[in-house]
Amino acid sequence: MSRKLSTRKRPERDRHMLKEQLKIEEGVFDKRTMAAIWKMFNHNIISRLDFMIAKGKEANVYVADSGSSIAGDQIILKIFRIETSSFDRRIDYVRGDIRFEGKEGRSPYEIVRTWCKKEYGNLMIARAAGLHSPIPYYFNGNVLAMEFIGDNGMPSRTLRESELENPDAVMAAILSDLKKLYAAGLVHGDVSEYNILMRSNVPCLIDFGQAVVLGHPNSGRFLERDVGNIISYFSKRYGIEKDPSAVLDWLRKGG
Repeated sequence: MSRKLSTRKRPERDRHMLKEQLKIEEGVFDKRTMAAIWKMFNHNIISRLDFMIAKGKEANVYVADSGSSIAGDQIILKIFRIETSSFDRRIDYVRGDIRFEGKEGRSPYEIVRTWCKKEYGNLMIARAAGLHSPIPYYFNGNVLAMEFIGDNGMPSRTLRESELENPDAVMAAILSDLKKLYAAGLVHGDVSEYNILMRSNVPCLIDFGQAVVLGHPNSGRFLERDVGNIISYFSKRYGIEKDPSAVLDWLRKGG
């Protein structure tokens, strides 16, 4: 159950500590990013930034202490960098998606804000479809707050970093989640051993920003690539052989 505490009752010490953190991070975050983080503090989503766990071309990922409106001790903040260079190659995942027609934006900030909103919406669909994926909590501007996937304060390892005891079951669970996502009208578009986290031997799909609706002109190609990546990985590492065409036929069938 989520803990409830009004902003007015929040200890002033917490408010002061976050202000000091944002001052320290001012050389990394621009003013709009800092404002988005501050808004999450005021909405009781976070109470403190802890540490960075990943630095990518498009976003940095931080662990943060959760605020009073979130169950659990920690959450993830995904902070998308406002740069055109890293998102130019990603815009095709937005164009062609009927949910964002005419909304992809022209300025770097508009493009990144649309991408952040897109990942939040895709995560909502994934969770509603029953996938093992992070719970999306909140987004504002270029900052997305979501469930922390890990144990005892430590982030879970990726599929790539894990040595599986039962790889057949893990592979079946991943393909089952892709089937659920397809039935919900989405294709992930970027599945690999690097963006699947292993939580208590259960695979958890992450990085849904590029997921597209089935009506997207490239959805079929993206689906084939997702399935191909999984089959290739389990074949090379664990010697499990599956026919990609048969898996795709099964995945596309309802029920």
